[in-house]
Amino acid sequence: MTPELSVVVPVYNEEASLPELFRRVLPVLDGLSRSYELILVDDGSRDRSLAISLKFREKRKNRVKVVELNGNFGQHMAIIAGFSISRGKMLITMDADLQNPPEEIPRIVDAMERGHDVVGTIRKFRQDPLFRKAASKMVNAVTNRITGLRLHDYGCMLRGYDRRIVDLILQCRETTTFIPALGQKFAVNPVEITVRHSERVKGESKYGLFRLIRLNFDLMTGFSIAPLQAVTVTGMTVAVMSLLFTAFLILRRIIIGPEAEGLFTLMAINFFLMGVTMISVGIGGEYIGRVYQEVRQRPRYVVRQVYQEEEEL
Repeated sequence: MTPELSVVVPVYNEEASLPELFRRVLPVLDGLSRSYELILVDDGSRDRSLAISLKFREKRKNRVKVVELNGNFGQHMAIIAGFSISRGKMLITMDADLQNPPEEIPRIVDAMERGHDVVGTIRKFRQDPLFRKAASKMVNAVTNRITGLRLHDYGCMLRGYDRRIVDLILQCRETTTFIPALGQKFAVNPVEITVRHSERVKGESKYGLFRLIRLNFDLMTGFSIAPLQAVTVTGMTVAVMSLLFTAFLILRRIIIGPEAEGLFTLMAINFFLMGVTMISVGIGGEYIGRVYQEVRQRPRYVVRQVYQEEEEL
């Protein structure tokens, strides 16, 4: 029987959080009074996450599937791997760290039953350090301006998707992607709701500063060419300003004569232009790097084994 709901949970080194996740998420799903499947995607964990997931599956084989990936391919590729074996008409993604409580799942299901094909979430009263919240707000604003997607919280993975949206996401073959942005791009009737947010009690965050920066570069370059256009406009502006300044220096030399003090001004301008050049090369390199990744056509993820009931294979 095809389940009405599929819940996909990417798992990476979450052995400390998984027992509590299982204790809380199953009563929530059982309380929905609808058929469901829980898909745990182990993204190359180096701890006991896979063993814990398989042990848990033994208790609920008819409801729980475990996908074992052959290495660490990243959160979004793990979710896509879960999407690829899911069968539900409605799909919900959530992290395994319990920062977004599974008790919020019924509200997402209710929103989808009202006809919304994508249900985004906004973390209310975020339990994160002030620096991270401020940086997240700034990144959300800049990303919305660049991509035009109008998402208020890119970092919250507790979201709902209609099967049509998931099928469209699976048709996209890029090696680096951002699922909430793809879902929003394909949505016809999206909505955002506020959800609770809890402090991480066990385990460590898998998103350090560099990985967050890397993710946002992927997001901006994957959904817009605005950064390249900004480089072009900046280059044109700097060229015009340089021409005007050159004309000013020529007139100044004719009227006042040569001045040694102008050396430091020229050095400052030179360093500014070098900075603009390096930024431009970096942005261009980001797009070239994405093209390089795509033309290699390597598998986006590799599934080592899927643990599910025989009749579903």
